[in-house]
Amino acid sequence: MPHQPLVEIAISSGEPSGVGPEVSLKAACEFIKENSHVRITIIGDSALFSKNSLSTALISNRIRLHDVPLLQKVKSGLLNTANARYVLNVLDVAIEGCQNGRFDAMVTAPIQKSVINEAGIPFTGHTEYLAEKCNQEKVVMLLCATLPSGILNNFANLSLRVALVTTHIPLRNVSENIDYETVLKVIKIVDESLQNHFAISHPTIRVAGLNPHAGESGYLGNEEIEIISPAINSARSMGIAVSGPYPGDTIFDIKVLDKVDAFISMYHDHGLAPFKFVTFGGGVNVTLGLPIIRTSVDHGTALEIAGKDQANAGSMLEALRLAYQMARNQNAPRP
Repeated sequence: MPHQPLVEIAISSGEPSGVGPEVSLKAACEFIKENSHVRITIIGDSALFSKNSLSTALISNRIRLHDVPLLQKVKSGLLNTANARYVLNVLDVAIEGCQNGRFDAMVTAPIQKSVINEAGIPFTGHTEYLAEKCNQEKVVMLLCATLPSGILNNFANLSLRVALVTTHIPLRNVSENIDYETVLKVIKIVDESLQNHFAISHPTIRVAGLNPHAGESGYLGNEEIEIISPAINSARSMGIAVSGPYPGDTIFDIKVLDKVDAFISMYHDHGLAPFKFVTFGGGVNVTLGLPIIRTSVDHGTALEIAGKDQANAGSMLEALRLAYQMARNQNAPRP
C-alpha cells in the first residue's frame, strides 16, 4: 500500500485576548490523536499558549508553531486595538501558506471585527478578507454540521449545509445586493464545491426566496419573479439539480434533510438563525469559491471565559476534521 502523505493544515489562532489560542491548541492535540495522516501548524505568538501544553504538543512533530509576535502584551478578555494588525498578520501567514502550497488547508479561530475597525482598518469579516486576498470577486459562506440521530426526531445522522447569497451587510441593503448574476454564481459555486470538496457527485440544492411567502406571486415583492427564479431556471438548464424559491419559513423541513445537500438563503440571519438553533455550537463555517480551502469555528471570541481554560474546542475540532476531509477530497482522483 503506498505511503499516504501528511495533510498540512494551518490554524490562524485569531483574536489574542479571546479563546482562539486555547481552542486552537486543544483541538490540534485532539485531532492528531484521532488522525495519523495530518500535521498542524498553529500560527500566533508563543506567549499566548500554555507552556506545558505547547511543549508536549510540539514533541510530536505533527504540531508546529509558526511564531508571529504580538504588537502589545495581551490581557485575556480585554481587547486592544494595538494588536489589530497582529490579527491580520496571523491570518496573512495562513493565506500565503495555502497559496504557495505549504498548507493544504487553513482553519481560522474567531476574531473580533470591531477591534480591527476601531484601529482604523476597514474590515468586514474573514469571508470578505479572504476573497480580497485571493482576488475572488464572489465567494460563498457555507455553514455545515451533522445533526445526530434523535435531534428533531430524525432516525439517522443528517448533514445540514446552509449557504448565503449575501453575508455581513445591513438588512436594509440586502435587496440591492441580490441580482440574477449573483444568485446564479452562488448556485454554481455551491454545486461545484459539493462535488469537488464534499465528494457529492450529483448535489441537490434548495434555494429560499427573499420575501415572506417567497413574494406571494408578486404581492409581497418581485425579487423572486425577476431575479431568483430566472437564476434557478438558468442553473437547471446547466444540469444543476436546484429548486425554489421556497418560502423562508418552510424551506428548512426535517422531512427533506436527507434529500437536500445544501440550502441557499438570501441573507445572513435567515440562513444562520435556524442553523445555529439546531447545531448547538457544533457547526463549521466554510468559504467556497476560493482557490484555497478554509474552514472556521461558528462561534465568537468568548472574551468572558478567555484565559480560564473553560473554552469548548468542539467547533474547532469539527473545523479541522472538515478541512482535512476537503483536502483529501480535492486531491482524490476523479472517476
